[in-house]
Amino acid sequence: MKDVNLLQANGVDVAKSLELLGDMTMYDETMNDFLDGVNGKVQSLIKYKEANDMENYAIMVHSLKSDARYLGFTKLADMAYEHEMKSKASDINYVMDNLDALLAEADRIIILCKKYMNRSDVESVKPEVKVNKDKAILVVDDSNLVVNFITKIFDDTFEVMKASDGAQAISAIENDTHNRIAGILLDLNMPNVNGFYVLDYLRQNGLFNKVPVSIITGGDDRETINRAFTYPITDLLAKPFNERDVKRIVEKMLELKEM
Repeated sequence: MKDVNLLQANGVDVAKSLELLGDMTMYDETMNDFLDGVNGKVQSLIKYKEANDMENYAIMVHSLKSDARYLGFTKLADMAYEHEMKSKASDINYVMDNLDALLAEADRIIILCKKYMNRSDVESVKPEVKVNKDKAILVVDDSNLVVNFITKIFDDTFEVMKASDGAQAISAIENDTHNRIAGILLDLNMPNVNGFYVLDYLRQNGLFNKVPVSIITGGDDRETINRAFTYPITDLLAKPFNERDVKRIVEKMLELKEM
């Protein structure tokens, strides 16, 4: 027999939910439907977040919010509502900073519902994060917005080293005595010491075979881009870029690093 006290003891407003659903039979059927569909919704949230698709993200998180409200998951509903409002305002930084917390609460609710419904066929929605602080990504850009954006993407998986110009980048490379830098994202146009100076340094010291490099460019002219490809760079990341673009290029560099 299902123990509704388990739900109530964990912050589920069953009484409020019954005002909408009528009785426990309908409540339990609705919870089963929730468990059947929640993984798909969460995976869609992650996909839309990575693609910077805030329009579809807002639609999907609205659906999650509605499910949570029907079933009395007050905290999850409130968090999903905040995500809905922020994504409708195209606040990608809020979504990036707070999606993990939303997933953690969704995961807590799923575990609770599985226990209440005696179901073992529903997987956790909180993604497993593989942390590897032995590897570092060096981001070289004079824009704090760009550096912080990339840092948010990888900070839980790699160390993200930062340099605001070519001189700082070369210093970081020279001090990398344990070969932890697995890839470099390098802006071409920076004050003081630009990206081409770094490329020349890497070529002169035979480092391209050790550290893959991808260029960050903000719409530079064709001559500049062609010049960049005279060096053995891995790829080019054109501004404005999204999370999926960054991950694709970094994964490509990591694959080359391991070869």
